[in-house]
Amino acid sequence: MGLVFFRTASLEDVVRFYTERVGARVWLEQPDCTILEHGGFRLGFCAGDEPETEGTVTFVYPGRAGVDAAHDRLSELADDPPRYNDRYDIYQFFATDPEGRTVEFQSFEH
Repeated sequence: MGLVFFRTASLEDVVRFYTERVGARVWLEQPDCTILEHGGFRLGFCAGDEPETEGTVTFVYPGRAGVDAAHDRLSELADDPPRYNDRYDIYQFFATDPEGRTVEFQSFEH
């Protein structure tokens, strides 16, 4: 099990995005930090002056149906429709969260 933290300048907006749009749930509230969980993946956001936006937050689904459902919820924020990536043998799409972080939604095809 693990946990990744990001600093955020918009804690409420970011938490609302990941809970209402992505489908994560609040796992733990701490002073100035909220830890979210989505399918065993834990992601924390802590209030700060400047957001950390480097890297890619990736949510993995057991099959294409989960990726397609995520795209249905986030289509206006998605770069493109879901597609097969033969280099990595995954089905995926990318979107952007309210602070500009790249968010990937994927399933492995093997």
